[in-house]
Amino acid sequence: VQLQASGGGLVQAGGSLRLSCEASGRTFSSYIIGWFRQAPGKEREFVAAISRGGGNSYHADSVKGRFTISRDNAKNTVYLQMNNLKPEDTAVYYCAATVRSTFSGPYEYWGRGTLVTVSS
Repeated sequence: VQLQASGGGLVQAGGSLRLSCEASGRTFSSYIIGWFRQAPGKEREFVAAISRGGGNSYHADSVKGRFTISRDNAKNTVYLQMNNLKPEDTAVYYCAATVRSTFSGPYEYWGRGTLVTVSS
């Protein structure tokens, strides 16, 4: 599967963005999809993940209540709705896919990231 993240940009603190992760291939619903981010000078961190059918999801504590992951298998797309953004959310955001059955992966397929910049 090939993944492409989009939707990043510059937003003021308190604002919102919606990221999209579009996948190629006919087996998109076979994958758990996760969002990760990497801020400058920091290690990559897990943000959220969603089950194959979309019925289950998990969000990191740092984004819980502000970010929501969802998916539309008919469109081969996973979304990350980000509300009440904070400057510390500034990072390159990546989506990834795993054939494994747990949100912890490991994730075998990665897309190119999209930059989110939150100004104070």
